[in-house]
Amino acid sequence: MVAFGKRLKERQVQEWQQYYINYKLMKKRVKQYAQQIELGTQDRRHVLKDFSRMLDNQIEKTVLFLLEQQGHLASRIANLGEQQDAAQQEREPEIRKMSELREAYTTVGQDLLKLLYFVEINAVGLRKILKKFDKRFGYRFTDYYVKTRANHPYSQLQQVFKHVGLGAVVGALSRNLHDLQDRQGSYLSIYDQPTLPLQDPVIDSVKAAVDRLTHSTNFLDFLGQHALIMQEELPAPADENVDERYHFTSLLLNLVNTFLYMVNTYIIVPTADDYSMHLGAAPTVCGIVIGAMAVAQLFSSVYFSAWSNKSYFRPLVFSSIILFLGNTLYALAYDFNSIWILLIGRLCCGFGSARAVNRRYISDCVPLRIRMQASAGFVSASALGMACGPALAGLLQTNFKIHNITFNQDTLPGWVMTIAWLMYSIWLWISFVEPSREFEEDHTVDKSEKSNADGDALEKGLQQPLLITSEDKVDEDADQDNDDSEEAPEESRRPATSIGSAYRLLTPSVKVQLLIYFMLKYVMEILLAESSVITTYYFKWSTGTVAIFLAGLGLTVLPINVIVGSYVSNMFDDRQILLTSEIMVLIGIISAFHVIMPYTELQYICSGLLMFVSAEVLEGINLSLLSRVMSSRLSRGTYNGGLLSTEAGTIARVIADATITLAGYLGVGRLLNITLVPSLFICIISIIATCYTYNSLY
Repeated sequence: MVAFGKRLKERQVQEWQQYYINYKLMKKRVKQYAQQIELGTQDRRHVLKDFSRMLDNQIEKTVLFLLEQQGHLASRIANLGEQQDAAQQEREPEIRKMSELREAYTTVGQDLLKLLYFVEINAVGLRKILKKFDKRFGYRFTDYYVKTRANHPYSQLQQVFKHVGLGAVVGALSRNLHDLQDRQGSYLSIYDQPTLPLQDPVIDSVKAAVDRLTHSTNFLDFLGQHALIMQEELPAPADENVDERYHFTSLLLNLVNTFLYMVNTYIIVPTADDYSMHLGAAPTVCGIVIGAMAVAQLFSSVYFSAWSNKSYFRPLVFSSIILFLGNTLYALAYDFNSIWILLIGRLCCGFGSARAVNRRYISDCVPLRIRMQASAGFVSASALGMACGPALAGLLQTNFKIHNITFNQDTLPGWVMTIAWLMYSIWLWISFVEPSREFEEDHTVDKSEKSNADGDALEKGLQQPLLITSEDKVDEDADQDNDDSEEAPEESRRPATSIGSAYRLLTPSVKVQLLIYFMLKYVMEILLAESSVITTYYFKWSTGTVAIFLAGLGLTVLPINVIVGSYVSNMFDDRQILLTSEIMVLIGIISAFHVIMPYTELQYICSGLLMFVSAEVLEGINLSLLSRVMSSRLSRGTYNGGLLSTEAGTIARVIADATITLAGYLGVGRLLNITLVPSLFICIISIIATCYTYNSLY
C-alpha cells in the first residue's frame, strides 16, 4: 500500500499545491514531539497547545482558499445565469447559444468537482493526522479538537467537514442545467419536481462527491456498513467503466439470492425438532440439523470468494443447483426415514451459500452513487428473508401424499425452497449479465508485481464515503514504523493471500470487534435454534405459534436499524452504543435463566426480545466500527474483511448448534440453562475485552 503522503501528493491539483494541508510536515512534527517527550525536553501540555495551533493554521490556509474558489464559481454561475435569462427572453433562442451555455455550466461543474476533491483529500489527511497523534500519545485529542472547533461560532472546521456554502453552489448549478434541458417552455422547476432526473453526468459526479462529504450517519449508511462491503481508503472520481458494467437485473438477482438463502436458513427452524423425532432422533438433534448448513458455509464462503475473482454468473448457477438438490434431499428424507439424508441435504444447502459473491458483486460492479443503497438492499433482503422463513413455515400446516411422497409441515419447507431455487435458476440463466472480461483483468491487478498497482486501483473508482469509514481504515502495518517513508514496502500493497496472512493484519481492536461479532451470533443462534424445543417443553406451543414468535423477532431488524442509524448513532458515540448493547445482551441472557418456578411465557418472550434486539443493535454498530478499523488490504482479494466476519459468525453458529445437541443428552429440562451458561461467559469476556481495548487505546 502506497503511503498516504505520496498518494496525497499524486492526487493534488498542481496549481493548488500550496493550499493543501502539509501532511508530511505535520507527520514529522508528531514524530518530533514523541522524541522530545521521551527525552524530557518538552511537556505534554505544550505539545497539545503547539499541535493545536499548527492544525488551526493549516485548516485556515485551506479554508480561505476554499472560500476564494467558491466565490469564483459563484461569480461564474451568476454571469452564466444572466446570459441564460437574456437568451430565454428571446422569442426563439438560438440552439447554438443554449448549447454553449450548457457546455459552460458543465465546465463549472467540473471545476466544482475538482474543488470537492480538494476538500475531501484535505479532510482525509486531517483525520489521519489526528488519528496518528492519538495513537502516538494515547490521547483523546481528536474528540477534543473536533468538538471545540466544530461547535465554535467562527468554526473553520465546518467548512472542511460539512462543506458549508458548497451546497448553494451545487444547487445553483443543478437548477440552471435543469432549465437548459429539453423541458424548455415548462413552468416547472427542480423545486416543483425534485425527483426529475438530471441528464448531465457532471451533476451525478458532483452529487456523489457531496454525498461522500456528508458528516451525519444516516439509515442507508448504517445499513451499508452493516453489510461490511469493504472499500478502499482514498476517494477518487467515479470510474465510468463501473457504470458500463452495472446491470440492474443482475444486481436484483444477487439480492434475491441473498433473500432466498436467508429464507432457506430459517424456514426449517420451527419444525426441525419435530422432523428429527419423526426420523427417530432426539428433538435436540435439531441443533445439528440447523447447524449442518453453517458447517458447510465455513468452506463455501472461501471457495465462492475465490471464484468471484473470475466470474459471478457461474458461482451463482452452481449455488442454485446445489441448493435445489439440497432441499430436495431434505424433503425426501421423511419418506426414506433417514436422518443422514436429512443432514446431507442441509450440508448441500450450506455448500450453496453465495453470500460472498453477492457482497463482491455490489463492491465491484455497482456504481458508487448507488453502492450504499445496494449495500442497504443486501442487509434488508437478509432481514426480510430471516422474517419470512419462519412465517412461511407457519403457513405450511397441512398433510397429504402424492405418489407416496409426503407433503406435511416437515417436508413442505424443503419442497417450497426446491421450487423457489428452480424458478430462480431459470431467471438467472435468462437475465444475468456477466461483467466484461476487461473488468476481471483490472480487478486482479493488485496481485501483479507492478509498482503502480495501488494507484491504478484508486483511479478505477474504489471509493469510500468520507467521515464515516475513510480515515480509520488504515493499514496498521504500513503506518506503524514508516513515518519518514513515502512508500510502504511492495508486500504491504498486496491483499491477504491466506486466512493466516489476513489474521496477521488484524489489530487488537479488530480482534475485539470480531470477538463481539462471534458472541452476538452465538447468542442469537442459541435463542433461535432451540426456540422450538424450549417453547414446546415449557409452554406447549404449536409450530404455528413458534413461527409467529420467530417471524416477529425477524421483523424487528429493519425498524431497529432505522432507529439506530437515523437517530441513536447521531446522538451517541459508536463505542458508547457498542458497550451499552453488550450490557443489554448480558441482561437479556441473565433474565432468560430458569431459576424461578414456574417458567413463564412472559419471561421467555421478554428476555428473548431483549437479547435479539440488543444483539441486532450490537451487530450494526460493531460492523460499522469494524469497517473503519480494518486494514485496507482486507478490502480486496479472496481473504477480505467480509469473509473474515462471515467466518467468525459462521463458526459461532456451528458451535452454538453443537452446544444445543450436546446439552440435549442431559435432558430437555436442563437445555435452557446449560446453553445459556456459555452465552453468559462469552458475553462477559467480550465486555471485558471491549473496556480493556478502548481504555488502552485512549
